[in-house]
Amino acid sequence: MKIAVLISGGVDSAVAVHRLLEQGHDLHLFYIRIGMDNDEGDCSAEEDIEMCRFIAARYNLPFDVVSLHNEYWENVMEYALHTVKEGLTPNPDIMCNKMIKFGFFEERWGHVFDKTATGHYASTTEKNGKVWLATAVDPVKDQTDFLARISYKQLSHLMFPIGDIPKSQVREIAVATRMPNAYRKDSQGICFLGKINYNDFIRRHLGEKKGAIIEIETGRKLGEHNGYWFHTIGQRKGLGLSGGPWYVVKKNIHDNVIYVSHGYDCEKQYGNVVHLDEMHFITENPWPDKTTVEIAFKNRHAPNFTKATLTHIADKEYVVEAAEKIQGIAPGQFGVIYDKDAKICYGSGIITGRQVEM
Repeated sequence: MKIAVLISGGVDSAVAVHRLLEQGHDLHLFYIRIGMDNDEGDCSAEEDIEMCRFIAARYNLPFDVVSLHNEYWENVMEYALHTVKEGLTPNPDIMCNKMIKFGFFEERWGHVFDKTATGHYASTTEKNGKVWLATAVDPVKDQTDFLARISYKQLSHLMFPIGDIPKSQVREIAVATRMPNAYRKDSQGICFLGKINYNDFIRRHLGEKKGAIIEIETGRKLGEHNGYWFHTIGQRKGLGLSGGPWYVVKKNIHDNVIYVSHGYDCEKQYGNVVHLDEMHFITENPWPDKTTVEIAFKNRHAPNFTKATLTHIADKEYVVEAAEKIQGIAPGQFGVIYDKDAKICYGSGIITGRQVEM
């Protein structure tokens, strides 16, 4: 098969290239370039591109750097800024995959190939003649939650060459084949933001505005923050308060007030019931004739799945009722839906924060 491979300079996509070649495929490597939001270059990208060129030269493969700079800032980061301004918590990684990697890239370059491959920790499976997004073998590295808004057309064109092996084996392959990035640390940045500090990015676009930090139980002012847009529900670090731990449990965006509560087991930051809107099923709704079903659920990128039930209440509105309390339910984030065994990722809905009695 002729395959377009999205590579990043990291070890995961490099090993994906190696495995695809072992399988006998014809590869063309691509690096998606995004500059800084002030139109300057990103020096970390130069290092990544140099690594990608090395991988391409080593395997004698064609390699192109393609730019989706304007598309990224006009779509993904506009979405992020709009969401933050609304007092909600965005997930740029999810939208980046949907709109940039598997959206604009596919429309302009990927569609001429038989498949597009990436170094994501995910996999696909076939059931009832259709393709479904499946979780990776390595539960700690699984990235299906970042793919939970892609379309069926996008999924059908994708390959995940390392989803069937654990991260430790990926490193072993990189060491055994003497890849120069075998020991390179994994990227911790938000999608293409890379080494750009997220708070610095928000500060450049939304500025700072002093507001009160108030203990929700007592109404006591504990300190000040620089703008509600820097904080998210469930947040513990970066509050600058003594006598912690303190958790953000509520935001008043009209008055620019952050409410916090004390203690690791603070009831305020947990909940059993999550209301989802704009539900998106990647392949199709697997339960068209059922109102309530058993599922596994994630509301943040973490290795653990929560057992829950999913109830359809109206159109694209659903309610998740978890078997245990979920920490840090942040409106604006995505609630990701899996089958009860956490093997297949069916899709996701947007957490609204609306209170629903079950």
